[in-house]
Amino acid sequence: MSQATTAVTVLDPVCGMTVDPQKTRHHYTWEGTESHFCSGRCRARFSAAPDVYLRGEKPESKDKSGVYTCPMDPEIVQDGPGDCPICGMALEPAGVSMDDGPNPELVDMKRRFGISLVFLVPLMILVMGDHVPGVDMGTIVPHAYNPWVQLVLATPIVLWGGQSFFRRGWSSIVRRQLNMFTLIAIGTGVAFVYSLVATLAPGLFPAELQSGHGGVPVYFEASGAIIVLVQLGQVMELRAREATGRALRALVGLAPDTARVIRADGTEEDIPLTHVAVGDRLRVRPGEKVPVDGAVEEGAGAVDESMITGEPIPVDKKPGDAVIGATLNTNASFVMRAERIGDDMMLSRIVDLVADAQRSRAPIQQLADVVSGWFVPIVVGVAVLAFIVWISVATLPFALVATVSVLIIACPCALGLATPMSVMVAVGRGAQAGILIRNADALQTLDRVRTLIVDKTGTLTEGKPAVTAIVAADGFPEDEVLSLAAGLERHSEHPLASAVVRAADERGTARTDVANFKSETGAGVSGEAGGKRLKLGNDNFVSPSDSLAARANELRHEGATVVFLAVDDAPAGIIAIADPIKETTPAALDALRADGLEIVMATGDNAVTAAAVAAKLGIDHVEAGATPERKAELVASLQAAGKAVAMAGDGINDAPALAKANVGIAMGTGTDVAIENAGITLVKGDLAAIARARHLSRAAMGNIRQNLFLAFVYNSVGVPIAAGVLYPLTGALLSPIVAAAAMSLSSVSVIGNALRLRLAKL
Repeated sequence: MSQATTAVTVLDPVCGMTVDPQKTRHHYTWEGTESHFCSGRCRARFSAAPDVYLRGEKPESKDKSGVYTCPMDPEIVQDGPGDCPICGMALEPAGVSMDDGPNPELVDMKRRFGISLVFLVPLMILVMGDHVPGVDMGTIVPHAYNPWVQLVLATPIVLWGGQSFFRRGWSSIVRRQLNMFTLIAIGTGVAFVYSLVATLAPGLFPAELQSGHGGVPVYFEASGAIIVLVQLGQVMELRAREATGRALRALVGLAPDTARVIRADGTEEDIPLTHVAVGDRLRVRPGEKVPVDGAVEEGAGAVDESMITGEPIPVDKKPGDAVIGATLNTNASFVMRAERIGDDMMLSRIVDLVADAQRSRAPIQQLADVVSGWFVPIVVGVAVLAFIVWISVATLPFALVATVSVLIIACPCALGLATPMSVMVAVGRGAQAGILIRNADALQTLDRVRTLIVDKTGTLTEGKPAVTAIVAADGFPEDEVLSLAAGLERHSEHPLASAVVRAADERGTARTDVANFKSETGAGVSGEAGGKRLKLGNDNFVSPSDSLAARANELRHEGATVVFLAVDDAPAGIIAIADPIKETTPAALDALRADGLEIVMATGDNAVTAAAVAAKLGIDHVEAGATPERKAELVASLQAAGKAVAMAGDGINDAPALAKANVGIAMGTGTDVAIENAGITLVKGDLAAIARARHLSRAAMGNIRQNLFLAFVYNSVGVPIAAGVLYPLTGALLSPIVAAAAMSLSSVSVIGNALRLRLAKL
């Protein structure tokens, strides 16, 4: 046996697929033995335990049921739900659960938010009513009882509604991982405890703090409002994560539930997909999905692999050709042998890639957490120092006032609003321009992206095969060629046939009546009309003339699939079918290049078609024949080179790369799975909107930085004043009510600045 023959029969030791060592890029040598792999994933699994695989055993896949991890810090893994010890976020399942029931955490947070809001509304009315001209809240609730009513309304909000926030804040302190929950817990806790003491024992406070009604100002509404706003943010976050879970479940659900196995005695039986074993012979009938990954043994058919490749034209399969689970057999029955099942299937790998990539990105709020890590201990230190100084030189009430004023003025209202307000307004502005922004991280990152990977089908092109050229031989009018071809193809089930029939209808060309129609899978169709024999198919089925063959090659290099027509075995013409480039694509790419982006095209289509489309659009870097895994690997390799990468696509096959990219951009006309795994969706599917989205990103990030400055400038100035640095000069001590006003002013400034984004020019 020759070396070349031997090379073709090498098996991947992980999944058992046939691998050509000369073509694969994945190799691994261990103890002098070189192994070859179908993918980088199989190579990685092998390199983790080569001795196990070389002994002919396979390690059991880890059961992820019941295992939870943090979406921001994936190194945190534990059994059962809980909170991340680093960022405080709720942990989520590490695997993909097929349970489509409501998220218990979301249900609980919505309940807490709704009930807390019911208590907050009258609390705010009670506090703010006196600021409305002509309204005297004292006639409704006597001033002496006002603090007590506020206490009753605020207590369930803070102690029950904010329970999880205090737990996370305490955990962050114990673990020395200060984050936003630290600020929330300290700010709301201090405001509530101070107000509680002022209500129960107002005599502890200096006389100058007494109001005209004999009481001490309280800040129950501040603690309650902060809790409810944070609850709202948590509900929105949990809803977004639940939508992502639905998208992953939709991916898993693409696989059929059963497979038709052929027993050793020739009988056939439908069995659950989970009962299929490697080596089983399976029958796949027309209109059925391929159950698992494997290879055709008997028969032939055209398989729609758009789920994997994104290409709309089905691929003809014959004995020996590989088939992929969850793809659709369109027109003929064949028998296949199962080679990869369960977690080793391509579909399972896509799901894993998407899930892993989604947890690999850090959201924009991490910026605030980093700042909080420094800000919180500084503020607490200043408050403690103020208490020590004042207790040394004055009385306990003065020390208490200074300490509480420092902590209240440092309350995280403005800091908590700085990012969400800008994001909220920017999202609304983007929606007006047909740009749907799904997460804040995409908005933050898009501006620094310098490399854009684009899928071909449905992104650069229409995603719908159409007749692009008709070339008639001498003696055959062009309309006659189309009429005869449409007459044959109207009987065919091949997807290319619909493009020919549609072209005839659009041109008003009558379809010839054809009798004795026959179809030969993988070759073409034939029939009779007007006493003449007609044949339509590839150049192995129909023998073209030299001139038609030459023209067909030219059309192929332009990105078209070509079918040949013969009448009584005489070449009559050719019809080219291709996926037309969108009218908006060339101008959009020019605009993106002018904005400093490097364009890379990654497509599952063949190299000839991909090169033809790239040449038309001036794209230099092309990855043809790219599987979903390869697209994700391309993103990772560019990121490893230090590049911020955006990925634009529309299909299921693009989902892993969309999730892996720094920014995933989905076409609004694409699949739900693509849209759910993208940070940005372009409603009209026009790439020109990416340039507009980048302008919006720049405006939003500038606005966020301004907001963070506004949030901290009040604290930077207010904290020292609240601590009493001006008292020796002016004799004035900042009261908690003034501190609360300064805190509110910073929030108003942040909100007003964020609203300016509504006028941003894109």
